[in-house]
Amino acid sequence: MATDLSNGTSDEFSSVIPTIKFTKLFINGEFVDSISGKTFETIAPRNGEVIAKIAEGDKEDIDLAVKSAREAFDYGPWPRMSGAARGRLMLKWAELIEQNIDELAALDTMDAGKLFTRGKAIDIPHAASMLRYYAGAADKIHGDVLKMSRELHGYTLHEPIGVVGHIIPWNFPSTMFFMKVAPALAAGCTMLIKPAEQTPLSALFYAHLSKLAGIPDGVINVVTGFGATAGAAISSHMDIDKVSFTGSTEVGHKVMMAAATSNLKQISLELGGKSPLLIFDDADVDKAADLALLAILYNKAKICVAGSRVYVQEGIYDEVVKKLIEKAQNWVVADPFDPKSQLGPQVDKKQYEKILGYIEQGKKEGATLLTGGKPSGTKGYFLQPTIFADVKEDMTIVKEEIFGPVMSLMKFKTIEEGIERANKTKYGLAAGIVTKNIDVANTVSRSIRAGIIWVNCYFAFDNDAPYGGYKMSGFGRDFGSESLHKYLQVKSVVTPLYNSPWL
Repeated sequence: MATDLSNGTSDEFSSVIPTIKFTKLFINGEFVDSISGKTFETIAPRNGEVIAKIAEGDKEDIDLAVKSAREAFDYGPWPRMSGAARGRLMLKWAELIEQNIDELAALDTMDAGKLFTRGKAIDIPHAASMLRYYAGAADKIHGDVLKMSRELHGYTLHEPIGVVGHIIPWNFPSTMFFMKVAPALAAGCTMLIKPAEQTPLSALFYAHLSKLAGIPDGVINVVTGFGATAGAAISSHMDIDKVSFTGSTEVGHKVMMAAATSNLKQISLELGGKSPLLIFDDADVDKAADLALLAILYNKAKICVAGSRVYVQEGIYDEVVKKLIEKAQNWVVADPFDPKSQLGPQVDKKQYEKILGYIEQGKKEGATLLTGGKPSGTKGYFLQPTIFADVKEDMTIVKEEIFGPVMSLMKFKTIEEGIERANKTKYGLAAGIVTKNIDVANTVSRSIRAGIIWVNCYFAFDNDAPYGGYKMSGFGRDFGSESLHKYLQVKSVVTPLYNSPWL
């Protein structure tokens, strides 16, 4: 089985575990207790121990945060600054993030079970890079001069949409925070952020750094709490102009209904996925197996675009199966602070048990368990890399998003069959293609109904490349200029022309 390094001990990595500094709500530039005075515990998935007690915000606290953001938008300097001035403060925030990279990476490791080494190398630097990317865009928000059909002069203005409510998930606490906050800031919006209840720590630290960077009070507000209370209050609030939500399709339905029955606020949804990876006969077997495992095991499969459905063309199917088993059993499952670890713990006990339930369901429905399928270690929420074969399209593990390290492995014959089966899902977030044939790559990438297609790579995200879903994976795009535009309103201004020699 996958290497088990006993998952560490609660104090083995104490030298890199920081003291928790911020546990209260951040509203109007200050850390405050919740109105109710209630708190909740945030739990370390690496060992099941309590990290800290966090202020539990609910509807009344959301009301305060919205009031703060509304006043900052209607009367404050942020939307009225030049884009260049906003960009300078965003750049300062990015510098502060880099100065605190060790502590921020450690917070996400403690709270979410993310690998500490990858947090330092990827997640936290990416948070800073997103701020810099959109800081550079803040002074490049332009409308158009319109060529009217009669004696009129017209132009468009791109104006900030207003107060934005961001609801972010627990799988990428830092990345998701800035994927939403950075473009909204560049656009001139004010906002409140509700981090997932499982992972509040880094969001509160980022709020502290925003204050140090000089972001005006009320522009950034962070309310920690639960989806059913704080999240629902954001979705239905009459004074929020837009909600940006990343999470499950089930909750996405609720967010959309709340927006429709309240003030018809705009929403963008990045929801679930059941992404296919198609490996064709001409692929390098060794590289294809590595890519397939990366696609399902990266970040413990806590990623909506995880390549959970792997289709292998029949000519190399047996070879790929052999390689996958061999390589999966060599993945190191260990404490996320351990530099040798490749696979950390699931985020909490509920998710851990849910994944084990899916594994049992897969066996019950007749899929063949090739490797894994069991807990790893003696404490914490660790699971072995798991691969199923002999999987049918109507099985639960193929149809439903597991959000865990469970691969469903299937065989196909023709390109047409591969395309048809890849599209046989209610989701449409991402897909991968492994082939040396450019014609196959072009045909398949244009035929799969998903928001992003990776050819001979996976998780190839970039600040310039828009990312979002088709079908029940949601709508709206993160990254790129599309993300900036979703926080802007377009206004047309028209005046008459008199005695002009031309239109």
